[in-house]
Parts: sequence; structure tokens; C-alpha cells
Amino acid sequence: MSSDEVIELVLEETREKMVKALQHSEESFAEIRTGRASPQVVSKIRVEYFGSDVPLQQLAGFSVPEPRSLLVISPYDKGSMQAIEKAIERSDLGMTPSNDGSVIRLNFPPLTEERRKELVKVVKHRAEEGRVAVRNLRRSARNHLEAMEKNAEISSDGLERAEKELEKLTHEFVEAVDKALSNKERELLEV
Repeated sequence: MSSDEVIELVLEETREKMVKALQHSEESFAEIRTGRASPQVVSKIRVEYFGSDVPLQQLAGFSVPEPRSLLVISPYDKGSMQAIEKAIERSDLGMTPSNDGSVIRLNFPPLTEERRKELVKVVKHRAEEGRVAVRNLRRSARNHLEAMEKNAEISSDGLERAEKELEKLTHEFVEAVDKALSNKERELLEV
């Protein structure tokens, strides 16, 4: 394998890891409640079901008949109704579910200005975690490339080229995290 192929392999592996870091950031943004009812807000809630922790999305279907204020959760097994209700009450959503025997309804009250600003701070913190993850991947790849140069697997020119590519890649993914942040911020501040 040539040194260019080795470098390309390291860069491609780093790109894949950065994609996963970006996806993780976007998923963590989706879990933060905005003024709209959204299944992503509750889908990751863990429910104690027959002795094991199961994500809510595996136990129920979701519908949003009124996008501004109502989320309907339809359990596949009516016996899981109480467990789902308890899990929602224990979560950090701050909502009380209402159960009519066949579905669970969650009313999303409009967010106050103060709460919106708190949520923006939370989103900014999560965005910073995403940026740090991308930068850590860059550092790890750079260390790997430097070790390869030290072992004469790649040339110093190859290392320099690879580091420039790595910088471009890092910049691209940090920008993507920032773009996702600004979208979520806009969504949160929208009244």
C-alpha cells in the first residue's frame, strides 16, 4: 500500500468518525423541546418494561395531530401504558401525560421567554461538545499520521498534505455543527 493510500485511509476513517459526531450532536439537539410537539422529544426516553430498559420508540407509535401543542403516544401493548406514563413523568420534560385507556396525550404548553433562553444555553453547550469531539478526532488522526511519519511509513511532505486536508475536514464539520446550532436556536426562539 502506497503512502498516499495510507493517508487517504486515515482521512476517510476520520471523516466517518466526524460524521458520527455531527449526527450525535444533531440528535442531542432534537431531544430538546421547542415550542412544537415532536416525537424526537420522547422517542429516546427509557421505559422499564418487563424488567428491562426499552426506548419508548420501540413500545409505541407517535402522532402529532396539533403540531403546536399535542403529541399522541399509542402503545403497541396496552399493558405498557402505566410504565410509559411513569417514564415520561420521571424524564426531564416537565410534562404530565394524560391517559384515556388507549392512548397517552402530551400537551406542550408554550415556552416562556426565560425557558427559551435556558434551552438556547443548553443547545450551545451541546454544540460545544460536538465541536470538541470533532477537534479530538482531528488530534487523534494527527497523532496517528505523525507516528506514521516517524516510522517512515509516510514522507514529511505527505504528512504536511494530510494535515492540510485534516484541517479542511475539521473546519467543514465544525461549520456543520454551528449551522445545526443556529437552526435549533432559531427554532427555539421562534414564538
